[in-house]
Amino acid sequence: MLNRRQLLRAGLTGAAVIGLSGCAGRQLGRQPAPLQLLSAVDDDHGQHYITAVTQSGEQAFMVPVSERCHGGCPQPHGDHVVIFARRPGRQMHVIDTRRGALAHSIDAGEGFHFYGHGVYSPDARYLYVTMNRYSDAAGLIRVYDAMNGYRALKDYPLHGIGPHELRLHPDGETLVIALGGIETHPDYDRLKLNIASMQPALLLMNRHDGQITQRFAPSHHQLSCRHLDVSPEGIVIAGYQYEGPEWDTPPLIAKLDTRDMQFRELELPLEDVMGLKNYTASIAISPTSPYTVITAPRGHRAVIINHHTGELVQRIAVQDVAGALPYGNSGFLVSSGMGGLYLLDAESDQARPHGDYAVHWDNHLTPGALRQV
Repeated sequence: MLNRRQLLRAGLTGAAVIGLSGCAGRQLGRQPAPLQLLSAVDDDHGQHYITAVTQSGEQAFMVPVSERCHGGCPQPHGDHVVIFARRPGRQMHVIDTRRGALAHSIDAGEGFHFYGHGVYSPDARYLYVTMNRYSDAAGLIRVYDAMNGYRALKDYPLHGIGPHELRLHPDGETLVIALGGIETHPDYDRLKLNIASMQPALLLMNRHDGQITQRFAPSHHQLSCRHLDVSPEGIVIAGYQYEGPEWDTPPLIAKLDTRDMQFRELELPLEDVMGLKNYTASIAISPTSPYTVITAPRGHRAVIINHHTGELVQRIAVQDVAGALPYGNSGFLVSSGMGGLYLLDAESDQARPHGDYAVHWDNHLTPGALRQV
């Protein structure tokens, strides 16, 4: 007999994630069902997959992969979604969402590993990926030709260690990069090798020539800058993971307004900073409201801030909260490592159940198509 975690208990109903109507999933019956999201997941036996959920709440497919995966990015004007291996993984997987199948798996190459994130150029020609060259721990942005079998073209040096999430600025020309500052090596799995000498940063890079145009440092060298999102007007919200003593309460959320290059760290109430347990995961900015959600799986909570003012708007308890996406006009969809999806909004401190699945979601949700803003 199937247990409750093996059944899809609730459909995804209501408003769709912004801009997903143009992407089709695999054939379910006679008509393809638009995909709402993709994510890296594990099952109860520790097997690794990439799964997709349709707008009607069905799991469209489960593609098995050899290693645990992390974040992803949708292809503009196309059917590909790329999901990247989790640090220190060595493959990225191109999913054909129309067929619900693996189109390509690309290896990082001898002496390199991925950090779990990437982003396409606006015309979908190029894919930019955060990487590590582990012979000298050099952080890189590798540029792939997505129109030519994802052939590696060139590497841009970051003059730093541990790049993680990156996004494309609304200008279409600038990469916004979270540089974590943490040295790792595949021979030592996820062991952090340089905690005492970390140099994290938030970077702006010209995507055409790799020139770093701005570099902003956190207030403490052990505040690893890991995840971020960018609003349509160019406000960057970045999240930290603190590698210092667990009893410290440093700021964990930073704001960069690229219109005037003002960078500051947000001052939340002490009880809220303590509740995040020095670890933020996914960040999602609403493209149609002033709200941003930040998830904190170790603290089992999400917080919603006003990214214009920097003020805390809401705190919401979600067990093992993980990935996040904008949803509707001003809300958010988040996942739990326990298998559930939940709806959050700035008007309530309660998470609304939005589906339960027999998987353990990883820390990120990827839209089934490019979010149009």
